[in-house]
Parts: sequence; C-alpha cells; structure tokens
Amino acid sequence: MQTKEIPTGILGFPVTPMNDDLSIDYVAFQRNIEFLIENGLESIFIACGAGELHAINIEEYEQLIVKAKEVVKGRVPVYTGVGGNITTALQQTKLSAQHQIDGYLILPPYLIDPSQDGIYEYVKTIAESTPLNAIVYQRDNCILTLDTLKKLANIPQLKGFKDGAGNIETNVEFTQALGDRFVWINGMPLAEVTMPTYINIGYATYSSAISNYIPYVSKQYFEALQNGDKEKVKEIYDDIIFPIHHIRKQKKGYAVSLIKAGMEIIGLPVSNNVRPPIAPVEPEHYEALKAIVAKAKEKYGNLKGDGSYVGN
Repeated sequence: MQTKEIPTGILGFPVTPMNDDLSIDYVAFQRNIEFLIENGLESIFIACGAGELHAINIEEYEQLIVKAKEVVKGRVPVYTGVGGNITTALQQTKLSAQHQIDGYLILPPYLIDPSQDGIYEYVKTIAESTPLNAIVYQRDNCILTLDTLKKLANIPQLKGFKDGAGNIETNVEFTQALGDRFVWINGMPLAEVTMPTYINIGYATYSSAISNYIPYVSKQYFEALQNGDKEKVKEIYDDIIFPIHHIRKQKKGYAVSLIKAGMEIIGLPVSNNVRPPIAPVEPEHYEALKAIVAKAKEKYGNLKGDGSYVGN
C-alpha cells in the first residue's frame, strides 16, 4: 500500500551547487535544502530541471539522494527527477525506491518527439517500475492529449500532473475531466507569473524557483493570491516578479543559472557555476538581480536560516 506523501503548497526545487571545477558541492546542497525547509517550503524536489538532472551522472544522483535524506530527516516529502534516457530513468527510479523517498517527477524523454502511444508507454514504464508516487511533467516533447492522460490515470502510482507547456485550454479540459484524480502542479517557468490563471482552473500548487533565494516573496504572493488580495499580488508583480521575469528571458538557461546567482547574492554558499551547456549569468544581469533582491529584502524581507536576515 502506497503511504508516501503527496506534495502540496509551494514546492521547493533546490539547485545542484557546483565547485569551481564543476564537481558537486554537497555541503552547499544540504544548506540549500535546509534553507528551503526553514523558510516554509512544503516539499523538496531534488535533481530535477533546476537541479541540472541532464548534467549529473548516476553516482552523483545517488549521492544527492543520500545527502538530501540526511538533512530533511522526514520533515517534508522528498521527490527526485527521473527521465530522459529510459534505461537511465529506470536506474533512477530504482535508486529512489531503494532509498525510500516519497516519489519522483517524470521528465520528458531524451530527444525523440514521440507519438501519444509512445509517451504513454514511456510514462507507464517509469511509473510502474516502483511503488513510489509518480508525477508526470508535461513540457517540451512530452505533450499529452486528454485521452492519453485518462489512460495514465489508471496507473495507481501516478499521483500528479505538472504542466510546463502553458496551454490553458488543454489544462481546463484536463482538470474538468479528471478533477481530484491528480495533484495539479503549475510548472511554468517562474510560475508566479501564471499562477492566477492556473489557480482558477484547479491548480492548487506550484514549483517556485525564486524560493531558493527570496522565499518570503513567494509565500506572501501565494497567500495574497489565495486570499483574493489583488492589490498585494499586483504590488509583488510590479516590484519583484516581473523584473525577475524580464531578466530570466534575456538568455536561455537562466531558469537555472539565475537561481544560483540569486542564492549567491543573499549569502548562501552557492556560486554562479553551472555545467555546460547552461551558461552563467552575465554581469549586468547579475547586478540587476542584485538590485531586485535588495528591494525585496527592504520591502518584504523575512528570511530565516543560512545567510539569514529578518526584514521589516
């Protein structure tokens, strides 16, 4: 019987910190996770997109699981990212089950643009490979039709659906047809931008990149959104969300490297090092982010944990 926890609230996606030689800094990784938990994130997803799953080997992957469990100690659910090469994905699910985490997020397959029956078999094979909870991530070359998602809904292990494609018409069809069968997760880049739309069609949770360095902003934003405080939502949009969104769009790969830059700015032991093909943040964009973070600290700051400060 599956008893592992299903993710709710704002979901934390820690990065995989790198040393100057691009080896993994596991101490900084644990500090990242502790920081997210101390600041109220309700689940942790390691080695996913923000964690550079594409760039880590299977030995590093297992070590990330071990280090995550050491610091989490059962306080929140822990999920891993799996996917890409199907053989590697099954190695990743096996390790996730072996280390008794809560579940995994199924990322798109590598390179191939599959048919719907191909996507179904890919997700089914991964989801059924262990008894752990599974969440399918719709984005890039893993775009589902309603018929495919209905078929996948028959798989008991599949508990959640995360959308990173942004087709609202399709998402309305999904949530209306399947209701509470899945946990519906907004996984769009900088999900705070689109969350007002998603929350109105049944998405009650989202993954937050900026929570890695300004989690109090995400918390205040989401509380305002849930409470119908449109003025507060607009204020946070204008002050923080849209300015960061503008920087993020300046260069491909910033969905990862901009997070690391923000963490370095607030004093966490995470450098702006990323493995190719992702590139680090340009100096002018780094300074622009630094100014936004300073404004966030002054106006909204209530940070706990490593590199900590308590604002107004």
